[in-house]
Amino acid sequence: MKAILLAAGRGSRLGTVTDTHPKCYVSLHGRPLVRWQIEALTAAGIGEIAVVRGYLADFWDRQGLPVSRFFTNNRWQQTNMVASLACAEDWLAAGPCVVSYTDIVYSPDSVRTLMEAPGDIAITYDPNWLSLWSRRFADPLDDAETFRVDARGRLVEIGARPKSLTEVEGQYMGLLRLTPAGWRTVTDYLGSLPEAEADRLDMTGLLSRLLSRGVDIQAVAIADPWCEVDQPSDLTVAERIFSPAGDTAGR
Repeated sequence: MKAILLAAGRGSRLGTVTDTHPKCYVSLHGRPLVRWQIEALTAAGIGEIAVVRGYLADFWDRQGLPVSRFFTNNRWQQTNMVASLACAEDWLAAGPCVVSYTDIVYSPDSVRTLMEAPGDIAITYDPNWLSLWSRRFADPLDDAETFRVDARGRLVEIGARPKSLTEVEGQYMGLLRLTPAGWRTVTDYLGSLPEAEADRLDMTGLLSRLLSRGVDIQAVAIADPWCEVDQPSDLTVAERIFSPAGDTAGR
């Protein structure tokens, strides 16, 4: 199986930290986030990894990363994450792919869980999200999204603004897996939208819209610690969760 890392955006919430390098080159214990992702994917058995780049695209040419291919979103300033994913059409149409955000850190076991999930579209989620969000935000609901699954592990709801904790059974991590059939489902839907609307679509928005069309999306819970670095204070949280050696230190 292959993997695609989505790294086209700047990460404006990190402020001047990303003035000279992409968001995924923020350092966690001396290693850029993208190195953590590549190591986790490789350890899980992923054979080839591609990066979708955009902001500071030339920066990547000097880094010597062990990746097989770069795709480039030249319109990264006008588009969102789904448009960046579409830049990797060649890979998505040819075989199953794990797709990863590049501002997250996760374990190889989380990747393996996703690789083994049934269905053409699958995502991982953290059922213990509240512990992590409570460390990141004074009010966890300020940044959380609705998330519900049914008894068979199929996603029921995602992406809306929750009014209470009862509407949040977990949080999507930014890891998903698509088979070629799953990608055709995505492209069929995107083809039904005006170009400007498709350009604005983010990933949870896409998943929510697919659900409304009756598309099955498998949601698999992960048990290992993980983190997201979306604002400067998140890095402090991440440093406490992951040790310098790469071992998890707990939630």
